[in-house]
Amino acid sequence: MTGTTSHTIWTSLPKIMAGVVTVAIIGGAWGMLRGPDLTYVPEMAEHPVVLPDHRNLYVQKFEVTVAEWNACHADGACDLELRAPAGEDPTLIPATGLNFVDVSQYLDWINRRARHEFRLPTMEEWEFMAKDVLPEEPDPIFTDPELSWASAYLTEGLAPRRLMQRGSFSVSAEGIVDLDGSVWEWTEDCYAGDGGVPIDRDRCPAFFAAGEHIAAIPYLVRDPARGGCAVGSPPAHLGLRLVSEKGVATRFLRRW
Repeated sequence: MTGTTSHTIWTSLPKIMAGVVTVAIIGGAWGMLRGPDLTYVPEMAEHPVVLPDHRNLYVQKFEVTVAEWNACHADGACDLELRAPAGEDPTLIPATGLNFVDVSQYLDWINRRARHEFRLPTMEEWEFMAKDVLPEEPDPIFTDPELSWASAYLTEGLAPRRLMQRGSFSVSAEGIVDLDGSVWEWTEDCYAGDGGVPIDRDRCPAFFAAGEHIAAIPYLVRDPARGGCAVGSPPAHLGLRLVSEKGVATRFLRRW
């Protein structure tokens, strides 16, 4: 390598590292490796959640917003277009009114655009990450799903049902915001009824949504407050938050 060539590479390196690619030496030659596209990677919590099995789970700091959602719609990947309430900033309002099909479209799109593997949390993961910010739930009066409306009196009104800007509720020790807010978040866990018989995910009739309490929601329902909650009192709003098993070092990279 000549002195001129070496100088060119080293002076260009900071600009290259500031983008979405990294530089590596492969077999003695310089090569370019594509990394995540930070234009699409959402803001993640400051610290990963360390699960009981010692795995790290990297969690989106805020719920997906109306503005983030509409980027998917503008790209032709999400059928549904959302509007923030009158006078509200779409970059600060959680995306709600989403069924499981909508959420699946968004996941397909963000994984493709961000070049990173995101998914919904499992029910177990969500409950663990939220355990320090949610109030301890009392035992229900009735365990029969047919009488779930009676048990709802025990949890009714703990969180405001009005849709509020992100950052209006608690922050976990890891930096995850609004887990105790008015938006219930879809999980990837299927609810197949009380029989407990495993069912193919593509044929799952309902999925669990997590919030102040747990609810099983039919996969096509966007507004459970108007009916359609399979088990549990109906959530106020349905939204989503992404998780990943791989970290993205966004603190050390900036878009050029």
